[in-house]
Amino acid sequence: MSSATFETERAALADVVAIPVTPFAEDGSVDQDSHRALLGRLLEGGVRTLTPNGNTGEFYALSPEERRLVTELTIDEAGERAVIVVGVGHDVPTAVASARHARDCGAQMVMVHQPVHPYVAQSGWVDYHRAIAEAVPELGVVPYIRNAQLLGARLAELADHCPNVIGVKYAVPDAARFAAFARDAGLERFVWVAGLAEPYAPSYFSAGATGFTSGLVNVAPSVSLNMIEALRSGDYAGAMKVWEQIRRFEELRGANGSANNVTVVKEALASLGLCRREVRPPSHLLPEAERAEVAAIAAGWSI
Repeated sequence: MSSATFETERAALADVVAIPVTPFAEDGSVDQDSHRALLGRLLEGGVRTLTPNGNTGEFYALSPEERRLVTELTIDEAGERAVIVVGVGHDVPTAVASARHARDCGAQMVMVHQPVHPYVAQSGWVDYHRAIAEAVPELGVVPYIRNAQLLGARLAELADHCPNVIGVKYAVPDAARFAAFARDAGLERFVWVAGLAEPYAPSYFSAGATGFTSGLVNVAPSVSLNMIEALRSGDYAGAMKVWEQIRRFEELRGANGSANNVTVVKEALASLGLCRREVRPPSHLLPEAERAEVAAIAAGWSI
């Protein structure tokens, strides 16, 4: 199977790749109605690529049943309006089962979460992703890379075995390392997605990225879309104007090792009356002072 087979999928990655939140009801379960409403808002806002079960969706805090539910809800709500990239991970059998479930529900791609095992060999990284990619040859596969030690040559090796590995969500906070990694792996061979969202998008686009992931897009789709339009047209000054607009919001998300990454997004949505602010451990609610700041930022965007 050649990468040309995945033209639609490759185009979908070269865009704002939204990572929807997973809203919870008062009893702690997934709030299906709010979930659908938030997805509908993203789609109406112009978002065309969705990643259910991403980190902003609290992937690691969901049960296997909830992850399946989130996949099914997202695919059902999106219909033909978006390309779906389902997050999968954990042990190999679990990831393979999730990928097959995503395929059977109609998803076009899977994003493979960074292995959280404490011992990750470079060859073992290839083996892990290969097992998942070979289980679903019909789907595009997008490794999520947060490991600064991983060599670009290993990604090239993986894709030699698995031509359905078509894109990369690169989330090492180092633009020079990204530039080198992409060129070592094959700049034209993969779609490069800036995996650290809007704050890193301008620098990563200058080095070859053509898409970026976003949690902020849950709150203000137009802001994220404004940034990618500027980047696509090479208007870095325009992109940096958006960067300045979202800087404080993203600083709050990134503080203390991204402790409040999801919390800030849900707090903004709660301030707009769109879902409850509750998150699951190990995330935690914001202190009152920061809640007011987040609400003020969200209110200031043209939403």
